[in-house]
Amino acid sequence: MATKMHADEADIDAGLVQRLLRTQFPEWADLPVRRLASGGTVNAIYRVGDELTVRLPLTVDGAEGLDAEARWLGELAPLVPVPIPTAVGLGEPAEGYPWAWSVHRWIEGEVLAEGRVARPEVMARDLAGFVTAIRKAGLDGGPPAHRGEPLAGADAETRDAIEALRRTDEPFDADAILAAWDAALAVPAWPQAPCWIHSDLMPSNLLGAGDRLAAVIDFGAAGLGDPAVDLIPAWNLLPSSARQVFRDCVDVDDDTWARGRGWALSMAVIQLPYYRKTNPVISANARYVIKQVLAG
Repeated sequence: MATKMHADEADIDAGLVQRLLRTQFPEWADLPVRRLASGGTVNAIYRVGDELTVRLPLTVDGAEGLDAEARWLGELAPLVPVPIPTAVGLGEPAEGYPWAWSVHRWIEGEVLAEGRVARPEVMARDLAGFVTAIRKAGLDGGPPAHRGEPLAGADAETRDAIEALRRTDEPFDADAILAAWDAALAVPAWPQAPCWIHSDLMPSNLLGAGDRLAAVIDFGAAGLGDPAVDLIPAWNLLPSSARQVFRDCVDVDDDTWARGRGWALSMAVIQLPYYRKTNPVISANARYVIKQVLAG
């Protein structure tokens, strides 16, 4: 992104990546470096040679927990049905860059986009396979997931975002959004012990190859929580025609499905006012989600 998305965003470019590699990972210092186009809001991603990526958090929040993420990626990898990132190096602050950063193995695949899946029913089954597999991961001691708390924890921020959206020229009925949000809040909270979730299954974190799910990336938000949040691809990626296939395959009750719809709506209405002028990928996805949720 040429425009900064966050007020406290670091200055990052390919030259910085090359300097960091030269001083901390000299074995990779002579490889070509190029920034990857991305709709991500947490990290700047650079491809290094053919086999590696460097991920530099844009803000201090994105740098928290990189050591723990690297550990859990290794433990989760054999438990899920598609490739996930492999951390091969953790960098330290240097060269004017203030936070920790990471190096991962490159994973082949094309970033998915909302409403543009060639065979959505096939993708729905693949996504359900990942969601159910990580939910069943029996790994003790996992961290709390981002968005792993009850949906009510997002209430204040969501209501503020709805009011911010009301003041824009976006063509949405804020009262209808508020009614949908209130309906989600009325659903009972997850009554069972928290389980493993990815917690950020945005299309930009999903890679495809042909008609299939090729990989799931960016586990910075993963941990233990309510599995409802991992249902968001039903509204942020899949068309309505494939939503029931996904629901049948993830095998959740009505309350969990309704909370998942609430999480999808909350994330979208928070993202749209914030990113509408700085991140066209995220803002387009937010509009898609709001339309899908309000359509029923």
